[in-house]
Amino acid sequence: MRTFWNINKGLRTIEEWKPFCWTQVTCPSEDDERFLCDELHIPNYFLDDIRDKDERSRYDYDEGWTLIILRIPYVKEVQSRTPHTTIPLGIILNGDVCVTVCNFETNMMIDFVSYQQKRNRGFTDSVDLVFRLFLSSSVWYLKRLKQISVLIEESKRNLEDRTIDNEDLISLSRLQDSLTYFITSIRGNETLLSKLKFKLPVDELDADLIEDVNIEMNQARETTNIYTNILDSTMETYASIINNNMSGVVKQMTSVSIILMVPTLIASIFGMNLISGMEGSNWGMPLVVIGSVVVTGVFYAFFKHREWI
Repeated sequence: MRTFWNINKGLRTIEEWKPFCWTQVTCPSEDDERFLCDELHIPNYFLDDIRDKDERSRYDYDEGWTLIILRIPYVKEVQSRTPHTTIPLGIILNGDVCVTVCNFETNMMIDFVSYQQKRNRGFTDSVDLVFRLFLSSSVWYLKRLKQISVLIEESKRNLEDRTIDNEDLISLSRLQDSLTYFITSIRGNETLLSKLKFKLPVDELDADLIEDVNIEMNQARETTNIYTNILDSTMETYASIINNNMSGVVKQMTSVSIILMVPTLIASIFGMNLISGMEGSNWGMPLVVIGSVVVTGVFYAFFKHREWI
């Protein structure tokens, strides 16, 4: 799906492509790709790069084309091992051509358009659009990190509210994977931003915007590091509790085994085919049973006193 936006004095949709408009392509179809390659003459290999969900943040310049890949946060709607992840957003500039391409429909881009329409000021040029996309991605990283923080706090409450199992550790491991994607993408975006400051024509307004982007990116990176440390500590606590619970179970099972070993030993001794002196006594069997019960009770009281069971 492609949308054409007039970016002067507000953000308004237009019916067809015009010079210096913003062409937003989301989940491109074959017709969208033909339009980009045949009419706008965008390098088709770059569309293949954007299609690769693991493509890193980078900047290329190819025969007048400025080709940028920005990593943005994305939450998968379907159940996944890592629901919070990052995806590539392609930004393509060349003279009067300004195109963004993303193979996923994201809340960030929907919010970006909505905010710019409320702002009702449009963009001064395509460079202003690029750095505002950087700013929006940084803000959305912080939003997603807040959601991850809520999940971490919920996991910490589970430490007190219920028994911990392996599923809890798996859930935390998934959050840890998400934070790994976030920190890697944020660092890549920071490196990309430092390059674009010298590659793109930056005016005074763009310089102020870049400073704002740097502040937001630094905050996102530091927040990700903090949550990573908290998550590591929580996982270690979970693992320690599971190990402690397992040790308690093993201790109880060992105590029960020792207690049951005593009557088993007594019954084994008197059950041997040897002369014990009680073969002709009517009290032989009751005495053995009573002795087993008494000795077992003594051992049980001792273990209970030592809190071994």
